[in-house]
Amino acid sequence: GGFSPERMLLAGMALNSAFVTLLMVLLASGDPRMGGLLSWISGSTYNINMQQAVQSAVVGIVLIALAPLASRWLTLLPLGSATARSAGMALTTSRLCLLLLAAALTATATLTIGPLSFVGLMAPHIVRMLGFRRALPQVLMAGLLGGGLMIFADWCGRMLAFPDQIPAGLMATFFGAPYFIWLLRRA
Repeated sequence: GGFSPERMLLAGMALNSAFVTLLMVLLASGDPRMGGLLSWISGSTYNINMQQAVQSAVVGIVLIALAPLASRWLTLLPLGSATARSAGMALTTSRLCLLLLAAALTATATLTIGPLSFVGLMAPHIVRMLGFRRALPQVLMAGLLGGGLMIFADWCGRMLAFPDQIPAGLMATFFGAPYFIWLLRRA
């Protein structure tokens, strides 16, 4: 029972299957509004206006400003539950707060642009490879690098198919897939 990695993986796969099926039903419906959904799923920046960008930036900045408050938790949790508990940390509270902060940051980006999973996976690995070991600098640098990767992906998507555009999320996936293949071969 509990939150074992195997159970979490199976739950994620089950949810993914259910939502992919729902998505396919919606796309097959022929509803003209599904074009917007398809654009969002692709991680497109086409339809983002200045108000949405500013709102997302403000929410993101406020949430990122909370990260230093979690610095102790981010430092102790990787050392293991026993070490964190012996240092007087309330494990359930700290894990829940960190999960909520990560979920809020992820939701802010996802609601604005769409799913950006490859960047969310790539940036922390690259930052760790660059030598950032302490938790707070690692989190902040991963955020900056992820943002930079998305700006680069958006720029490439606008330039490669000019005057058309390739969604930033698709470009990030295009760059991310070879990176993860390389990472798997290296491991």
